[in-house]
Amino acid sequence: MQAPDWDARYAEKAQWSAGPNELVAALLDDLPPGRAVDLAAGEGRHARWLAGLGWDITAVDFSAVGLDRGRVEAGGDAVRWVVADVLDWTPSPADLDLVFVAYLHLPEADTVDLLSRAIGWLRPGGRLLVLGHDLANLAAGVGGPQDPSILHSVDRLAPVAGLLAVDRLEQVSRATPAGTALDTLLLGRRAA
Repeated sequence: MQAPDWDARYAEKAQWSAGPNELVAALLDDLPPGRAVDLAAGEGRHARWLAGLGWDITAVDFSAVGLDRGRVEAGGDAVRWVVADVLDWTPSPADLDLVFVAYLHLPEADTVDLLSRAIGWLRPGGRLLVLGHDLANLAAGVGGPQDPSILHSVDRLAPVAGLLAVDRLEQVSRATPAGTALDTLLLGRRAA
C-alpha cells in the first residue's frame, strides 16, 4: 500500500486501539526513558504511550492523515510528528536509545536495509524492537497481510539480528478477537 491508500484508510476510521500492544508494553515499560523513534507509526499509539512514560519520541509515517489523528489524540507537543517515507528518513542526530518498528511490512530486502540502517542510528547499548506478522500466520494464525513476500520470520530477520546483541528473536503468539495471530519479535541492543 502507498501513502494515499493509508491516508484513505485512516480518514475512514481509527484503525487500532489507543493503547500499546501488550507485548510491547511488557518489553518497554521498565526501560528508562531516552530518545526514541517509532517508524511507520501510523496513528501513533505507541509513540503517544512512550511519550507518556517520559520518552523523547519522534513518530514517522508517510500517512499525514494517520499522524494527524495521532497528533489530535495526543493533545500536545509530547511527540514530534514527521511525515516521511521511512525508507528515506534519517534522524538527526542519530544517537537514539530506541528504534521501534511495529507491523511495518515491506519486501525482505527493504526490511533488512531499513533495519540495518536503524541500528546505525542507535547509541551503543540502544535497543531495536521489531514486531510484525509472521510468515506462519498465513497458515496457522489470523489477520495481517496475506502477501508472503512482506511478512517477517526468524529467518528473514536473522541478518538484522546478526548486527545486534540479541535479547529475543522468536515467533510469538498474540490473542485477538478473531483468534490467535503469530508475530515475529526481534529485540536487541547495539554493541558498545
